[in-house]
Amino acid sequence: MTNVLMIEDDLELAEILMEYLEPFDIAITIADDPYLGLSTLDTQKFDLVILDLTLPGLDGLEVCTEIRKHHSIPIIISSARTDITDKVTALENGADDYLPKPYNPRELQARIMSLLRRQKGLIPTEQSVQKPKDLILNEEQMNIVLQGKQLHLTAAEYGILGYLMKKEGGVVSREELIYNIEAISEETTNKSIDVIIGRIRQKLGENPKEPTYIHAIRGVGYKFLQ
Repeated sequence: MTNVLMIEDDLELAEILMEYLEPFDIAITIADDPYLGLSTLDTQKFDLVILDLTLPGLDGLEVCTEIRKHHSIPIIISSARTDITDKVTALENGADDYLPKPYNPRELQARIMSLLRRQKGLIPTEQSVQKPKDLILNEEQMNIVLQGKQLHLTAAEYGILGYLMKKEGGVVSREELIYNIEAISEETTNKSIDVIIGRIRQKLGENPKEPTYIHAIRGVGYKFLQ
């Protein structure tokens, strides 16, 4: 059973989705208040969060930021907001996917399972590769280890870093990352890619001015080096 926390103040919609997803072995816990959602996430174990942006008392973008401070759990934004700025900001704040309302519940189910396959390492992949000695990409387990310690990466972060590692020494454009990583929507902007790269660098503990692994190629994209 997959356990999902839905932070959504539209209880009618939440209950419809809960009933639809139940046959797919997806159990929904509904929190119609953002503070309740945050406390529930801290006290119970969930596999994924579905987060609305328009919430009473605390904007969903702020909720996303708070979640990402303490959890690497996948986050799907479900929102009726159409402003591209909200989408970009959500991705910058750590969301893994953005699903504009209204949408077909079948699409939500597909996106949930897609994110969870990457998060849990259920997709069959090629043999693990190691690049460099202190940074290991394990494709079978869908994780990346830095100096013996597993990095806590979102699906988008894992996708970008893993892709760069496999393209070691080659220049990869932002557009190539957008169109070749399933965890990234094709509507994602170049700026959002830069923001995700920045988060990856922080987790690698590297200085972007003197990078160890990810080197920016001005006007083109990025290159990964040992």
